[in-house]
Amino acid sequence: MAEPAGRVDETSGDGDGPEAGGSGVLRVFGRQLKRFRVRAGLERPEFGSLTGYSVSTIAAYEQGRRVPPPRFIDQADEVLDAGGVLQEMKEEVARAQYPAFFRDAARLESEAVELWVYATQAVPGLLQTEEYMRAVFGMWRPLLDEETVEQRVAARLARQHVFERRPAPLLSFVIDEAVVRRPLGGRSVMRGQLEQLMLVGAFRNVEIQIMPLDREDNAGVDGPFTLLYRAGGDQVAYLEAQGRSTMVSDRREVQGIASRYGIIRAQALDPRESSAFVEKLLGEV
Repeated sequence: MAEPAGRVDETSGDGDGPEAGGSGVLRVFGRQLKRFRVRAGLERPEFGSLTGYSVSTIAAYEQGRRVPPPRFIDQADEVLDAGGVLQEMKEEVARAQYPAFFRDAARLESEAVELWVYATQAVPGLLQTEEYMRAVFGMWRPLLDEETVEQRVAARLARQHVFERRPAPLLSFVIDEAVVRRPLGGRSVMRGQLEQLMLVGAFRNVEIQIMPLDREDNAGVDGPFTLLYRAGGDQVAYLEAQGRSTMVSDRREVQGIASRYGIIRAQALDPRESSAFVEKLLGEV
């Protein structure tokens, strides 16, 4: 995939299922999968029993209607003696699980050595619990079908492997107070989400800060954004709203966003104060 040059805008199409480019990749993978299965002389029930997947799931993979997980691709390549052909498509297939407007950002996120996030609408995806994710996706309009919700929850959970990377990337989050007071999914879901913030915020490579509502100055009034720093010093900014995204790589513009983030961090509660604030909220939920 080409690097973003300057500013790149993408849309998510109709917002349903594996959008646009993703569906094409899935169809190609599905055709290859079926070709190798037929060549091996296996019917779907037999292939399913060898890999541990149902006939309907195998059919969905072959027809490009569902995103196969990496574990299945590895199994299928081995069982069907595909010689690595299916495994070679694993990265492209994995990207197909994201909405079209987020695919470039997901790739860059997986490569970042530093990640700075300013959030104003919801808890950042990297910090969300599974229950909170389902609540957020359940509120999308037009409504997402259940299969799409499951796909996006799985994709968002997979992104959280960033916390297991070594060397560990440096992660900084500033979250508006309104976000942690907004009980998306109900009080029980929000309580679990606040506990998650406390847990992740204790990681040595993670800083979570809260921007109080009573601040008279807030450099983030233009809205949320993410800054990604890659090895070698490249910096990219990611902006998203209403199913559309902008990837910004112009050095001067990115530097301006980075400077803004520095001011936002200075205006917010520091990490220790933020942890105490979240802990206080937990007692109120």
